[in-house]
Amino acid sequence: MKIKEIQNLIKFVAKSGASEVKLEMEDVKITIKTNDGSTPVVVQEPVILPQQNVIHSQPLPTPNTEPAITPPEPIEDSNYITIKSPIIGTFYRKPSPDKPNFVEVGDSITQGSVLCVIEAMKLFNDIESEVSGKIIKILVDDSSPVEFDQPLFLVDPS
Repeated sequence: MKIKEIQNLIKFVAKSGASEVKLEMEDVKITIKTNDGSTPVVVQEPVILPQQNVIHSQPLPTPNTEPAITPPEPIEDSNYITIKSPIIGTFYRKPSPDKPNFVEVGDSITQGSVLCVIEAMKLFNDIESEVSGKIIKILVDDSSPVEFDQPLFLVDPS
């Protein structure tokens, strides 16, 4: 669904006076709720992305000058899976400022675990793991902008 279509849908819901509208398509789920009948709020539910977004490769260097988190031992990247950003936006390690991080280095994750949130156009998108394993390295600082296909995490699948 294109951004223009979403914007038109929001305008339509705001004018119609409906309190809530849910739209489910094959690759996107959108819920539009109005607080008091005047201001619509859009909630985009997480979408499981195709397997192609997780590949075996060495991560590209991030544009940040400081490393996010560095584990104590040296890392051989060839045995790890790189989880990359499926969208452009702002990377957040926490669901909100007063909550703990979704994952830390050394945490075990399963397929479907939420790793982070990426904000794009005021929509917060949960980024879920497509593999099970252990977080080896977090490649992006919290609240940093990320590009499409930018490496975010290194995961040891063993």
